[in-house]
Amino acid sequence: MGFNKLINYKKLISLFAVFALLGTNMLMAQDAATPATTASGPDVAGKSSVWLGVGYYVLLFLVLCFVVAIIGKILRVYELTQQMQKKKTLNWNNVMGTICIIFLVAGLGGAYWSLTEQGSMTLPEAASLHGVKIDNMFLTTTILTLIVFFITQILLFSFAFIYKGSDKRRAYFLPHNNTIEKVWTIAPAIVLTILVVFGFFTWQEITNITDGKGQSSIDIEVTGHQFAWELRYPGKDHKLGAHSYKLIGGANKLGVDFKDKASFDDQTADTLVIPVNKPVRLNIEAQDVIHSVYMPHFRVQLNAVPGLPTYFRFTPTITTNQMRTKLDDPKFEYLLYCNKICGGGHYNMQKVVRVVSESEYNEWIAKQKPYLSDALKGELKLAAEKKNTLNNRLALNN
Repeated sequence: MGFNKLINYKKLISLFAVFALLGTNMLMAQDAATPATTASGPDVAGKSSVWLGVGYYVLLFLVLCFVVAIIGKILRVYELTQQMQKKKTLNWNNVMGTICIIFLVAGLGGAYWSLTEQGSMTLPEAASLHGVKIDNMFLTTTILTLIVFFITQILLFSFAFIYKGSDKRRAYFLPHNNTIEKVWTIAPAIVLTILVVFGFFTWQEITNITDGKGQSSIDIEVTGHQFAWELRYPGKDHKLGAHSYKLIGGANKLGVDFKDKASFDDQTADTLVIPVNKPVRLNIEAQDVIHSVYMPHFRVQLNAVPGLPTYFRFTPTITTNQMRTKLDDPKFEYLLYCNKICGGGHYNMQKVVRVVSESEYNEWIAKQKPYLSDALKGELKLAAEKKNTLNNRLALNN
């Protein structure tokens, strides 16, 4: 038995040595790769927090466990020494009660720091009608959960300290209490039901919008592929033409079907420009893997799934220029991101979104290029000629 324990200890020591060596090598490699200074002074970027690798953090965890184990052994030796000398040993009830209070104070301090420091990292100001409703719903949920969090944690750790065990007091064994069971089952159920119903009606109100204030929405097709977004606007008929994945190829990168007359005046654009206070419908597509249309300022996020067209309707309320003035940032732009890790170039999958007045939008849309470009016309003509040749050959063979 003792021999087996010795073998296990050797295995643990060997594993610890491997992680120690791995972590040291990574740190040395990073120190060598990071320049100490730059032409303008110390390299601030080199001092920023970086991902050091899994082995480094596993090493830190093992070191922490090792330190805790050593402290535990020291306390155990101290306790045995006190017993041998027939002296009073540690009162572990007092120790654990004190630790609970320290943990409570440290935890509340950490929660306060998180709310004050990281609270500023929340979503920016909502720039859409439904965004305000989503923010209100999120704020209500956050306040309720914070109230429950602080009450339960303060009671939990305070009671552990105040009512800690002693020679004069023993814990009361309470096997069952119907009243308590009903309270802590029904109360959370009511709160959660209210939140769920609140969220359901909010989402229903967002998704069931038909035409805003009696206005028809502007249909815009947003297609994701690795690693870019493609945009298609309707022409003067305000209708997007049909498309099919079978037609994708060459200049027809969206697979637009020109058998549909509505396709001939469709337009393409490099920037997603939308008019303020006008309903917009994004028709969302994907050509390869799952992407996700994400515009945080407008509280818009919906997956783009290959073979499963989806859409999202919203009404922007703050123009780009107005937001620049609010933020005092003349270079500010709304952005369309991909919120799915869709491959190596995922980080670069962005598209500028510009909110303008209705007159500016009408002026801009009139200058956009038609999707049916000269190159695409040439390809379609060639395809038609090949089809006619094939039909003629089949007719002669018959």
